[in-house]
Amino acid sequence: MLNAIWIGFFLAAFMIGLVKWLLFGQVDIFPLMMKSTFDSARTGFEIALGLTGVMTLWLGVMKIGEKAGFLDWLTRLLAPLFQRLMPDVPANHPALGAITMNMAANMLGLDNAATPMGLKAMRELQTLNPTPDTASNAQILFLVLNASSVTLLPVTIFTYRAQLGAVDPTDVFIPILLATYCSTLVGLLSVAAIQKINLFDRVLLSYFGVITAAIAGLVAYFAQLDAAAMQAQSALLSNFLLFSLLVSFLVGAIVKKVNAYEAFIEGAKEGFHIAVGIIPYLVAMLVAIGVFRASGGLEALMEGVRWVVQGLGWDTRFVDSLPTALMKPLSGSGSRAMMIETMHTYGADSFAGRLASVIQGSTETTFYVLAVYFGAVGIQRVRHAVTCGLLADLGGFVAAVAAAYFFFA
Repeated sequence: MLNAIWIGFFLAAFMIGLVKWLLFGQVDIFPLMMKSTFDSARTGFEIALGLTGVMTLWLGVMKIGEKAGFLDWLTRLLAPLFQRLMPDVPANHPALGAITMNMAANMLGLDNAATPMGLKAMRELQTLNPTPDTASNAQILFLVLNASSVTLLPVTIFTYRAQLGAVDPTDVFIPILLATYCSTLVGLLSVAAIQKINLFDRVLLSYFGVITAAIAGLVAYFAQLDAAAMQAQSALLSNFLLFSLLVSFLVGAIVKKVNAYEAFIEGAKEGFHIAVGIIPYLVAMLVAIGVFRASGGLEALMEGVRWVVQGLGWDTRFVDSLPTALMKPLSGSGSRAMMIETMHTYGADSFAGRLASVIQGSTETTFYVLAVYFGAVGIQRVRHAVTCGLLADLGGFVAAVAAAYFFFA
């Protein structure tokens, strides 16, 4: 899928360039497109190079949290929830432990820990699957929850925003939290409706009630503020929560007698390798998108959408962030490049730049998650997994747009 999208950008740009040259006499169109390849490649490298410091910092911090036992604590906290959401999985089955570990790692942004535990969980669930080539109810629910991606710490997005000059890189934290909550809720409700999961169980209601009350309280508090106060206080709260988490990790390390400095260095080394490793992917996608934009194709596409939106009487500012939303279910690296390109074009603190960041943090890459997790256990018939995953994506996008207008318009 990503290969077809990447090639498609170049082919579409080439065809548009031919039309502009041969029919409209724009002789500079191909020089402009070639210039964009060099500019985009340089931009991709500079962004990745600038990411190194921030990425090493945050992955070092997350490693302290992991070794201080926060992953285990979240696992114990979530275990009763998954026992009831997956009634087909026996109590104390190894799958439940792997599932809760995976979800806890995802919440803390520990991708390196989340993926191996997710694959282990899928393999354990496959041992309970009576039809090995067809996804079971538990496997579908697990996949949709992964695709909707409840993320408490979108560290990567903060990192990109910092590198691209955002005054306060974490000011999107609360909007992302709202959007990812809504995407997960939509995904869960859609799966529950099809699988007839009893969401009125007292334990489930307790979990959902506490989370929903917290989210509703946040919205109610910020709704009473004017726009300037809302942005200032949401930024203050975001930074306070993040710094408090950092302090909590350090206190936990002291209690657990963990060498926090050594843990930080271990995680920071991983961050350095990750930052360097993404350079080829970032350059590849930014060059393809840059060529498509230089040809005028992206602008024409967005103008068409903007015309439709305007005809409906809606505000059109969200349209500039639409490429990130369209790419998100298909490719994580593609949507990340779209987010970066949007921030680079309009500014990290522009409405479009902030909204693209919130969209990027609202969900995971549905088709990538489906291919990796189901492919690992040989599942060919995915049943309602794709439908529910895309519904979660749509819920996350709508919530991201609403949150961006609420906080930043």
